[in-house]
Formats: sequence, structure tokens, C-alpha cells
Amino acid sequence: MRALPSKLEIISIIAMLFATIAFSIDAMLPALPEIAETLTPQDVNRAQFVVTSFVFGMGVGTLITGPLSDWLGRKPVVLGGGCLYIIAALIAAKSDSLEMLLVTRFVQGLGAAGPRVVSMAVLRDLFSGREMARTISFVMIIFTMVPAIAPLFGSILIAWSGWPAVFWSFAIFAGISSLWFALRLPETLPVDKRRPFTARSLWSATCDMFRNPVVRLSIVAQGFCFAILFSMVSMVQPVYDEVFGRADSFPYWFGGVAVLAGTSGFVNATLVMRVGMRRLVSGILRAQMLFSSVMLGSVIMGISGDAAFYTFVIWQTTVFFQVGLTLGNLNAIAMEPMGNIAGLAASIMGFIATVVAVLLAAPISLSFSGTITPLVLGILTYTAFALITMLFMAKAERSHASA
Repeated sequence: MRALPSKLEIISIIAMLFATIAFSIDAMLPALPEIAETLTPQDVNRAQFVVTSFVFGMGVGTLITGPLSDWLGRKPVVLGGGCLYIIAALIAAKSDSLEMLLVTRFVQGLGAAGPRVVSMAVLRDLFSGREMARTISFVMIIFTMVPAIAPLFGSILIAWSGWPAVFWSFAIFAGISSLWFALRLPETLPVDKRRPFTARSLWSATCDMFRNPVVRLSIVAQGFCFAILFSMVSMVQPVYDEVFGRADSFPYWFGGVAVLAGTSGFVNATLVMRVGMRRLVSGILRAQMLFSSVMLGSVIMGISGDAAFYTFVIWQTTVFFQVGLTLGNLNAIAMEPMGNIAGLAASIMGFIATVVAVLLAAPISLSFSGTITPLVLGILTYTAFALITMLFMAKAERSHASA
């Protein structure tokens, strides 16, 4: 087995693979008005499905990429998914209808599932427990730089050559990250630890996974936290445009918020080894309950103008900050007892959490009618359910400890 690169390079490679997801979503946001005008002028809200169709494809893809990586190894699945992603991006650039674009975005999501899920399995191959959570924190620090620049980069491409140019950039970005992964990171799953890709073995491993109450509850909590993220991401551009009239400056505000929220990685890396993953997640969810309640109060009081806009920006920052302190830790909590079936576990978790999140976020996106009320209510509700789930997780851990 070829020697591993430095930990810094491992983190950078994994961050690039993760960033494919963020880039695929955030760089599209400035393109939504042009796509709506060009492909669906009769119902502009349908353009938001360009985001959710990608996420849904990614969720479906996660169901098979993990088990495939447990069978074939990590590298073939990551590189195969990267190739599918690039092909779909090139076809999407030629789409002449919204339906065709949504199909190619779905396929692009299928391809992105490989790097997303298998990267998590690679980290579990190399690290575990709080050390894995700490490593994910450093990955997220680099990962959050992509949302900081993606909307601005997307708007530049759109101004230069229209929305199809964004898809060309997707293909180039995925090509670079896949090549780096192929050349520098060796296979992390030895042949003697691979599992056959059979219905019986998959069923047996899935049953083992769901017998653990902490794993089950972590998946539920991830679903709610992903729903919070997808709800905000799918609606944030229309909110800046139609509610606050700041479409032109949206990439700059979004980038600034992403940079501020990116500090959550430093906070998590500093605190997780001392506080623990579950307590950290529960604490930030309680804080988000407070922030979202304040945001709802400002809406009810009818605050308008610049005050309303700056209040929204602060709240948006807290939402992204909260995501940075929850998703990585919840993944680490669930993956800790799943070292022998890391690929399958990452797949099942990713599939359930992502698909549930899309189903929860879609009604909020479709309910947009020039007000942020549905978004605030949705995020407040999903935060409350995530916090309740964490309370059940604490009870399950105490029961296991006393058994």
C-alpha cells in the first residue's frame, strides 16, 4: 500500500471532494433568475428545482455508492462518480428545456454521491470518534471557502457567457479534484476488509446498523439539519432579490456570510475534544431556537427596510454557523460504531437524511410568495424537532451506559 500523504493534504483532498457539492449548489444560485426567464417564464418558482433535483439525485445515489465502495474499494467509486458528474454537467450546459435540465441535474447529483459518501468512508477508514469529528471540522473550514466565492464566481460566468457556462466550470472543478484524489490518495480499504455486494450481506449490515439507537437518532437529526440547510439555500437568492431588492449585491453578501459561518469549523475543532459531539450539537440547536424565534418576532412586528435586511443577514449567518457545528458531529456520532461497514453506513445515513431533507425543504421553497415567513417558520420547526431528537439520543446513551 502506498504511503499516505500528510494529514493536511488528506484534509485538502477530502475538502475538495466535499466542495464539489457546495459548488454545484451555490454557483447555481445567481443563475436561477436567468434560468427561470429562459426555461420556465410561466412559473418562475419552478427554477428552484434546479437545486433540489441535484440534491435529490445525490440522496438517491448515496444508497448504492457506499456499499459499492465496501465491495470494490473507495477509489473506483469516487472516480466513477466523478466521471458521471462531469458527463451530466456537459449535457446540462446544452439543455433547452427545464425538464431536460432537471434530469441532467438529477444525474449530476447521482455522480456527486460518490465523492460525498465515499469521502466520509475514507475519513472513517483513517480516523474515529472525536478525532474524526475534529478532522471533519478542518475539512469544513476549507469546504466553506467555496460557498464564499461560488455565487460571485457564478455571476461572473453568467455575465460572460450565460448560465450554461456555470456547468462547464462544474466539469473542470470535478476533473481537477478527481485527478488530485486519483494521484495522491492511496486506496484506504484493504482487500481483506471488503464486503460482498449481495442483498443478504447488505440486509445483514443494515440491520446491524439500525439496532443501534444512537445511530438511528443521529440519522433523524441529520435529516432535520439538512432540511434547515436546503431550505435556506433554495430560498436565499429569491429572498435577496424579491424581498429586499438586493439581487445585484447577493453574491457579495452570501460570500461574507459564508466566510463568517466558516469560523464554525475552528470553533468545532477547538471545542469538540473537550465538550463532546452530542453536547455541542444540542447547545447550538438551543441557540438556533433562540435566533429563529427572534427572527420570527421581527417578522411579526413588521420590521422593514434596512433593519429587516440586516436582521435577516445576521440570522442567515447563524443558520449556516449552526450547520457547521451539527452535520459533521452528527456524522461522526453515527459512524463511530460503524467502522466495519463504513461505506454502507455512510450510504444509508446519507440517503435517508438527504431525501427526507429534500421532502421537508421542497414545500418551503414552493410556498415562497414575497415573504420570508414560511422560511422562518420552517427552520424554527425543524430546529425544534432536531433538538428533541438529540434529547432522545441523550436518554438512549444513558440507558446504554447503565445496561
